[in-house]
Amino acid sequence: MEYFTLNNGVKTPKEGFGVFQIPDPAQCEEVTYNAIKTGYRLIDTAAAYMNEEAVGKAVKRAIADGLTTRDELFITTKVWVQDMTDEQTTYDAIKTSLQKLDLEYVDLILIHQAMKDYFAAYRGMERAYRDGLVRAVGVANFFPEMLTNLCENVEVMPVLNQVELHPFFTQEAAIENMKKYHIVPQAWAPLAEGKHGIFTDPELSAIGKKYGKTAAQVALRWNVQRGVSIIPKSTHVERMEQNIDIWDFELTEEEMKTIAAKDLGHSEIINHYDPELVRALNRMNIHD
Repeated sequence: MEYFTLNNGVKTPKEGFGVFQIPDPAQCEEVTYNAIKTGYRLIDTAAAYMNEEAVGKAVKRAIADGLTTRDELFITTKVWVQDMTDEQTTYDAIKTSLQKLDLEYVDLILIHQAMKDYFAAYRGMERAYRDGLVRAVGVANFFPEMLTNLCENVEVMPVLNQVELHPFFTQEAAIENMKKYHIVPQAWAPLAEGKHGIFTDPELSAIGKKYGKTAAQVALRWNVQRGVSIIPKSTHVERMEQNIDIWDFELTEEEMKTIAAKDLGHSEIINHYDPELVRALNRMNIHD
């Protein structure tokens, strides 16, 4: 595994494992445990995924079984929109996440969506950072103008911005803006949630054949090679193993350009510009 050094000096694996859409506690615990056993050391969860407790149990189990240590792991979770009304509410939400995870600290806390009073929420995260509850603070789904405005007005610089990044939505300009603030771009849905025939794409497959890799492995390698952290998700051990097996080959500059040329310039997974979506996320209550 290779690592990024974040702008506050903390190191994080370039590749991790995401647990989005694995709400069943028993399944999530087993999948997370298997991911750690496979070699993943970065685990990405969120309050809104409703599986922090399962992730925490898997972490405890993996440590007890001698698969890893807490120091080797990098655990990320996120504050949901409804807990972003003021600094104290966000701070309390972070403590609740720690209780569910059964951890003394998390390595990274993110604002999940750029909604509600995210400046107040960020101050709550900064407080948690100073109090040692989190080792780093960051954001998710922040567009360039939002990220810039935040960075120009906070005391603790975000270390990472988790956004949609894959060959069909490359977001090159957004990545360049992150670099200006030494912020690591992290890809959610690095395999485009299976859309656009990514697993059988002719060009990705042809490139993969040259290296003895799958189209998916090529897509993942492309992202990390351009300085992007990735958190692919799978419930199958075989796919977990394939997804992490991307560190023994390197794409050429021409191959990188061929893959980037697939960019559609927009998301076909989620439209954050849709007012109805914004209303829905603002009203989504994860505590009911």
